[in-house]
Amino acid sequence: MLFNSFEFIFAFLPVALCGFFLIARLSRPAAAGWLTAASLFFYGWRDPRFVSLLIVSIGLNFACGTMLAARVGQPSARRVLVAGLTANLLMLGVFKYADFVIGTVNGALGAALPLTGFALPLGISFYTFTQIAFLVDAARGQAKEYRLLHYVLFVTWFPHIIAGPLLHHRGLMPQFERAEVYRWSSRHVADGLALFTMGLAKKVLLADALGPFVDPAFDGLAGGQPVTAVAAWTATLAFTFQLYFDFSGYSDMAVGLSKLFGIELPLNFNSPYQASSIADFWRRWHMTLSTFLRDYLYVPLGGNRRGEPRRYLNVAVTMVLGGLWHGANWTFVVWGGFHGLLLVGHHGWRRWRQARPEPSRPTRAGRLAGTSLTFVLVSLGWVLFRADSLTAAGRMITALVTPTSGSTLPARELLWLLGLSAFIVFGLPNSNAVIGLVQRSATETGWRGVLARTAVGPLGGAFVGGVFMTCLSRLTTVSADFFYFQF
Repeated sequence: MLFNSFEFIFAFLPVALCGFFLIARLSRPAAAGWLTAASLFFYGWRDPRFVSLLIVSIGLNFACGTMLAARVGQPSARRVLVAGLTANLLMLGVFKYADFVIGTVNGALGAALPLTGFALPLGISFYTFTQIAFLVDAARGQAKEYRLLHYVLFVTWFPHIIAGPLLHHRGLMPQFERAEVYRWSSRHVADGLALFTMGLAKKVLLADALGPFVDPAFDGLAGGQPVTAVAAWTATLAFTFQLYFDFSGYSDMAVGLSKLFGIELPLNFNSPYQASSIADFWRRWHMTLSTFLRDYLYVPLGGNRRGEPRRYLNVAVTMVLGGLWHGANWTFVVWGGFHGLLLVGHHGWRRWRQARPEPSRPTRAGRLAGTSLTFVLVSLGWVLFRADSLTAAGRMITALVTPTSGSTLPARELLWLLGLSAFIVFGLPNSNAVIGLVQRSATETGWRGVLARTAVGPLGGAFVGGVFMTCLSRLTTVSADFFYFQF
């Protein structure tokens, strides 16, 4: 079920929301159970077959987590942890990577091993990583909540299960104990609806509008068709903005939907295209994944504790595996390796500058140059992310750096979309900052307070309502999947 669909907006969401608060008047555990059932229904809407796989995964991880909690510090805890991690990675490997490995072997050895043909379960990467973190923390004695109902709701929570944000048990499970979560709050509803509308607008009005200008170029390259430099750059920039609006839009909707129920999810984006370096970009893009890779991969590998050469190796390995997490294709592996090299280069550059006798301070011009360079490099990386194969990615990158004659100007609609997209990502506050303004409006004094309360009062409500209605009008013709559904 898509967030950008009539059945979700006018059927599932009202029933789930009203049922939750009505049941909560009688019993909090029953209300949590209602949300769990609603989340499982939401997950199984598109393909009910995978609900059983999700339940098996939850049961296995909860059992392992409970055993680990009872064995903290004991030798047997390591065996339980290894068994649990192996089961998770094996499940992920069979459904997501088996055909990738078989295809690679067939191509390298000229073999003809049959493919499994397994369909990719929605959200398997997200709920597997979420539970891996739970097992590791349980083994460390850092997981304190072991109620089965709360654990199932934590894993299946419908706003996040298919495409994130990646949740941490410490951030979500304790919230199910809070009494205020089970009480209706007009402030939560107002903030949640505003965030949901902003996310819906990103997806429906921007990402889906850019898609028709992206797909023909990349699909044509996959089929061997040539593309001019102008067409290559416009398609690359269009996808750069499309991906951001698509994924950050989903994250905004997930956070907004959770706010309706009084649940706070972590932020996942913080104006990443305004980053002044590649390291800054990864602190702003898919922030929950960056945190997971740091805490559960980079640090266990040794982090920066074993000297600079080992640190660079750890960064590169972390990014390659992070790229592979995104998809079973060599394009994602190379994309991860590309970002690993960029990060290694960034850390080496910083180390060289700091070692100078008189290290220079960043200037406004320097920060602008850093932001521009980072944006271009990230955009080039997105070519690998979008292309169907390394061959198609190579053709696109070749077209980007090869001047061609006879190029025609892009369509006027695309130029308007690219200009509007650039204005939004570089010139406007992000959705997190907008909600912060809303929350501060009650306490802000002076002219700023008057301006803030005017913006979030009837005028702001009318604007959000108008945007929402515009989005609904587009749902009759546009209802595309989110890009991160494939992960």
